Amino acid sequence: MNQREKVWGLILLCFVFLGYLIPYTFLSNITKWYGSFLLWSILGIFVIIANYRLTKDWSDKE
Repeated sequence: MNQREKVWGLILLCFVFLGYLIPYTFLSNITKWYGSFLLWSILGIFVIIANYRLTKDWSDKE
């Protein structure tokens, strides 16, 4: 694993951590379901983009 992959792995880990931290702390007083759903949707898009950036250079270089 090179340095670039480690950085993107940490970014993904931060997104996952924020997906738990924000809804259960800052959005805990919002009784509507769409507060957390909007956050999880946005974080999901960011994770998809980060996964693409992480894996776009992986290929069989034989």
